[in-house]
Amino acid sequence: MTAVAHSVDQRAAVRESDVAIESGRHLRVLESGAPGQPALLFLHGSGPGVTARANWESVMAGLGDRFHCIAPDILGFGESSHPDPQPQGFKANAEVRIDALLQMLDAMGVSRVTLVGNSMGGMYSLRICQLRPDLVERMVLMGSGGMPGLAPTPQLIKLVTFFDDPSVEAMTALLTQFVHDKAAFGDRIEDFAAGRMELVGRPEIEAAHRGMFGEGEMLTFAPDDLARIDVPTLVVHGRQDVIVPIDSSYYLAEHLPAADLYVMNRCGHWTQVEQAERFQAILRDFLDGRL
Repeated sequence: MTAVAHSVDQRAAVRESDVAIESGRHLRVLESGAPGQPALLFLHGSGPGVTARANWESVMAGLGDRFHCIAPDILGFGESSHPDPQPQGFKANAEVRIDALLQMLDAMGVSRVTLVGNSMGGMYSLRICQLRPDLVERMVLMGSGGMPGLAPTPQLIKLVTFFDDPSVEAMTALLTQFVHDKAAFGDRIEDFAAGRMELVGRPEIEAAHRGMFGEGEMLTFAPDDLARIDVPTLVVHGRQDVIVPIDSSYYLAEHLPAADLYVMNRCGHWTQVEQAERFQAILRDFLDGRL
């Protein structure tokens, strides 16, 4: 019994490595579980200083008993390589970054995956479905954008313009907007903010952020685009999300032909952080076909 318990602990532990992709670049990748288990690809959002670990570590630790969880720092974020030259505009960046993600999966020998995308990561998930439908088994979209004509909220504008006046105080104020219950961070909010500021201070992180939100085409999905994505999908949104309006998820759920919508009350943009146990239970039920 001890040996079995040790094996489960090993699978659930979150480990970190660099996966080489083309042109001498790499993606920093977190993993839990074991290759050969059903694969889950977790894609983080776009906030300044974001990393896969900040978005997904607790979720991956909780799911590694049954799933091979994979969470990269997307190209241009965290400890991953940065594109050179830096693309300009949201869609141009998405195409380069998604290509890097596909290279990563090929390098890891992953041929079938469930996508779990938060915010920007949800938009990237939809685009992966368009480019590689053979790869995607299921999809979970969490507070995802992608709705044409969606007006940015004041809180999202603060995220986009963060580098105009970066500070620990501004980061702390921004992070509190990602949750409905401001006590969700406990007394650790300043630690979270300080940790992100270490990354924010790197010139390449600022360049990637400004390039993504600079002049250029947005990544959106028309109703006809979504109608062709016939993938079992769970659309999740916090009812009190002030970063991405819930209208975006209503739109996605309406037009994705195999989608269900799950609205989490008393919850903001970070469903996986603010209501971690509930989110993991929902995710397990969806993957097991019970939701």
